[in-house]
Amino acid sequence: MVAFALHTSSLTASKATFAGKSVKTASSAPRQAIRVGVVAKAATGQSKQGQSGAGPGRPLWLPGSKVPEHLTGDLPGDYGFDPLKLGAEKQALRWYQQAELVHCRFAMTAVAGILIPSLLTKAGILNVPDWFDAGKVSIQNSFAPFSTLLVVQFFLFGWVEGKRWMDYRKPGSQAEPGSFLGLEGAFKSQSNGYPGGIFFDPLGFSRGSEESLQEYKVKEVKNGRLAMLAFLGFNAQYLATGKGPVDNLFDHLANPAAINFTTNGVSLPGIPYMQP
Repeated sequence: MVAFALHTSSLTASKATFAGKSVKTASSAPRQAIRVGVVAKAATGQSKQGQSGAGPGRPLWLPGSKVPEHLTGDLPGDYGFDPLKLGAEKQALRWYQQAELVHCRFAMTAVAGILIPSLLTKAGILNVPDWFDAGKVSIQNSFAPFSTLLVVQFFLFGWVEGKRWMDYRKPGSQAEPGSFLGLEGAFKSQSNGYPGGIFFDPLGFSRGSEESLQEYKVKEVKNGRLAMLAFLGFNAQYLATGKGPVDNLFDHLANPAAINFTTNGVSLPGIPYMQP
């Protein structure tokens, strides 16, 4: 675009000279420099816009699909998906974004808590029950009655969610002096939903460049969405086979042709369940 502006300026000067008009190079140079600067700034802006996912070439969940007007590409992980237009209202979009972020983090924690103990148990390093039995075993061997644990968790969880709600209503309020026993400085956030500080960002990922921070936000949402689908799959697997994902994987690897989704007795009705 800059080259096009320079070429256009040269053609304009040539036409003026051919018509017998004097062209003042000294006076046209500043105008040309201004024009080049404006075009270069516009090109830079378009480049940054494309990098943020808001430009015409932004990646979409369905290439060629029409993007809802309220999805501008500014939110991490925005690929133009909102067929029901749930986020058409500005405040609703902000709420759904925060809700998805929290569910992503819960799902990633849950999936890691299911897979890692199962793999370590398979390797003989741990000896813990599968995720669908873990709650029952924990209650049977707990030092306190389940009702007591439930009440304590209710109050602690409510307190944490209350702090998060107040930060949603007034971003940055939970880092104000006197809001948390003198430790509020550790909760200073980058933005709503990203608390940061020594407790939530001990490795200092958020203290890098803005480009790196935006990349981390997109990766978090992508992995969180994958984790939510994975947890849904774990539940479906258990209902179909009565086993956890690691056991199902090992059974399949041992006999891929006979042990797969077509032979679990549920996915394809009428086909009997094949025992591994």
